Amino acid sequence: MMATKRKTRGAYMISAVAEMYEIHPQTLRLYEREGLLRPSRSDGNTRLYTDEDLERLEFILNLARDLGVNIAGIAIVLQMRERMEEMNRQMQGFVDYVRTEMLSRMQQQQEPGAGLVPLRRPVIVPVKVPVKAGKKK
Repeated sequence: MMATKRKTRGAYMISAVAEMYEIHPQTLRLYEREGLLRPSRSDGNTRLYTDEDLERLEFILNLARDLGVNIAGIAIVLQMRERMEEMNRQMQGFVDYVRTEMLSRMQQQQEPGAGLVPLRRPVIVPVKVPVKAGKKK
């Protein structure tokens, strides 16, 4: 992946970003038109790129420059990446839920007399064996 070219945190104007990544500002505008980048806007309607926007731009440039992926392909890769991240969040939520449930049930089982299936104390009833009298051989 491309090395990070920024050192501070903040928002960057289109000219600074274009210079940092050695691309034409029109390329950044194209990426925005195609929905690949979504920079915020200042009160004067100037595009402002955040650190997250720059990370996304680095990923896009890696796909385009290093792997030769076209804009349509980049859009598909980004969409699939977002879907995978959402699925990962959902799976993490499910794992957290299962962990919480297991811990709760384990704590319940440690309480005296508690369990998933209630048990009754066994009652032992003595059985009398009849003695047979008078049997001769």
